[in-house]
Amino acid sequence: MKTATCTRLELTAYLNDLLKISHFKDYCPNGLQVQGKKQINHVITGVSATLALIEAAIEHRADAIVVHHGWFWKNDNPQIVGQLHQRLKLLLAHDINLYAYHLPLDCHPELGNNAQLAKVLGIKVLGQSVDQPMIWHGEVKKIKGKQLHLGGFAYHVEEKLKRKPIVIGELDRPIKTVAWCTGAAQGYFAQAVDLGADLYISGEISEQTTHLARESGTAYISAGHHATERYGIFALGEKLATHFGIRNRFIDIPNPV
Repeated sequence: MKTATCTRLELTAYLNDLLKISHFKDYCPNGLQVQGKKQINHVITGVSATLALIEAAIEHRADAIVVHHGWFWKNDNPQIVGQLHQRLKLLLAHDINLYAYHLPLDCHPELGNNAQLAKVLGIKVLGQSVDQPMIWHGEVKKIKGKQLHLGGFAYHVEEKLKRKPIVIGELDRPIKTVAWCTGAAQGYFAQAVDLGADLYISGEISEQTTHLARESGTAYISAGHHATERYGIFALGEKLATHFGIRNRFIDIPNPV
């Protein structure tokens, strides 16, 4: 059976429209970052465009890589040297397209990292913060008819994400309302406190995060930048496979952060 294909132009147009990239002012270019072959029948998805992911894509004879964390960030050195040269040389040598979607993938109402994390953790989504739409809020669903305490919910997070989180707060505190933003979003913690959430979940943690959690009474869970952002790009790959009929494989390159 012949594998379905799409063109690079078709894939680019579909992704850019699906994720509404024109609506975002981001820290990096969203969309096609490195041009490769014109015909695409096999896509590799992953969280970050690392050398290991590129090597895996080559091994699987992929035509395109789609990631959440791409290249050419705002404060990066613009010279193609060192690590970037090594990655780019390998990508170009095998004529593989590289697509990256940062904030547009975080925010998508169905496929986005926030939406998918809620699905994985069983959080009932109630909405987004008016002041900072990157922050979502909702309610923790009861498990076996019981409302979870912070310690129990932290264990639930560990089971689902396969990573032990850092937990700041009283473990016996009941948790009903929760706010969250995946990745390096600990800087939004103060806005989550203003929402009145019992708990704020993000990927990373900073020194001052601990003090705010202790002094505000809002618990904090640092569940891992990588761990909280695996699910959006996975869902996006599945969407591409369904829409175009092309092959899709998600490859998780382990990252403890």
